[in-house]
Amino acid sequence: MSRIEQSMAEKVEPLQYRLSKTVVMVGMMGAGKTAVGRALAQILGVPFMDSDAEIETAANLTVPEIFARDGEAFFRAREGEVIARLLGGAPGILSTGGGAFLSATNRRNISDKGVSVWLDADIDLLWARVRHRDTRPLLRTPDPKATLAELYEARVPNYAKADLRVPCAPPVSVEMMARRVIETLLTRPDVLERADA
Repeated sequence: MSRIEQSMAEKVEPLQYRLSKTVVMVGMMGAGKTAVGRALAQILGVPFMDSDAEIETAANLTVPEIFARDGEAFFRAREGEVIARLLGGAPGILSTGGGAFLSATNRRNISDKGVSVWLDADIDLLWARVRHRDTRPLLRTPDPKATLAELYEARVPNYAKADLRVPCAPPVSVEMMARRVIETLLTRPDVLERADA
């Protein structure tokens, strides 16, 4: 258990909430889908799932290795299969890759079986978070910042189709973002309710 998860566990009373649908975190690379998703799952007392991690486990390769060996189209097909499978299980928190929500099939599956939450971060915050990492295959270009900006412009219209939006405005600590997501989810009683309600 990480320090963040441990501190979250210490601050949380179990079963404060009832989750009825899987919450699918969508947004750009660097928006915090995995970190916030883990914290959210900890607070709500539900499983955390990560579509990229599931694909890596099944393929016994990292996402960059899958991109290099099999190409993006192959990866996207596997991603869709994994998301559909994970949506069929018990309600939990599902973190997806930045490109997952671009697929109309994925958006439809998510809408039918869960609820999508867009972590809306601006380009400066995203760049600050991803610029020193080499684990992003789509940013392995001569000008990764320009590539990130192009991806951002192309993807935001699809992210805007998410069921719910949570802005990543300062302060953007993991705990603060998880709390913002909970407050947003509570506007949807078909998704999340307080256990004592």
